[in-house]
Order: sequence, then C-alpha cells, then structure tokens
Amino acid sequence: MITSAQHTQWPLDVSITDLESCGLQKPSLIRLKLFTLDNRLIYGTLGTLGAQDQKKLQKALALAFNELID
Repeated sequence: MITSAQHTQWPLDVSITDLESCGLQKPSLIRLKLFTLDNRLIYGTLGTLGAQDQKKLQKALALAFNELID
C-alpha cells in the first residue's frame, strides 16, 4: 500500500522519491503489507513509480519473499 503516514515504521518500508511520476502531492512510502482489497474500492491510477523507486521496491519485495521462504 502507499501511505503518507511516516510517523510509524514498518519493516521494509520504501520511500518514494519521485513524487511527480507517481502523481503524489506529499511525501509517501510503499508499505509492504499483505491484505485483500475489494476491486470496487480502486478508483483508478494516479501515476507510475519512477525507475529508481521501482528498483528499491523490487529489492524490498525480494527481501520480503526470501524471508517467507526461509
């Protein structure tokens, strides 16, 4: 999920540095939490992660899934 709540930390939080590409107006981060969401609650796409943010997210996902396998 993407959140602007940075006062609490969660393992493997990924800060988004390219806010303009994402269409975000304030500092945000990607929080790796597994949950389900009804697709009727998704209204559309704001933007796309920039290349640097995509690489950081890929590393965090690799770490998360590696820990689940071990």
